[in-house]
Amino acid sequence: MKEIVVNPEILGGIPVFAGTRVPVQSLFDYLEAGDSLADFLAAFPDVTRPQAVAALESSKDGLMREIACAS
Repeated sequence: MKEIVVNPEILGGIPVFAGTRVPVQSLFDYLEAGDSLADFLAAFPDVTRPQAVAALESSKDGLMREIACAS
């Protein structure tokens, strides 16, 4: 996925949004806390809406594959 980068030179290999040092986990932390996507994007203006949406879609796809494999 081009929107997310894993590089040992950037935050020790933690997945970040491409072109930033913003961990992808931050998006999930915001949403889990009840904040909106707009709140996250306002707090991290270097992350674009398409990047955030792509990360969410990728997570959704992975979850759906996991569920399908478990059934």
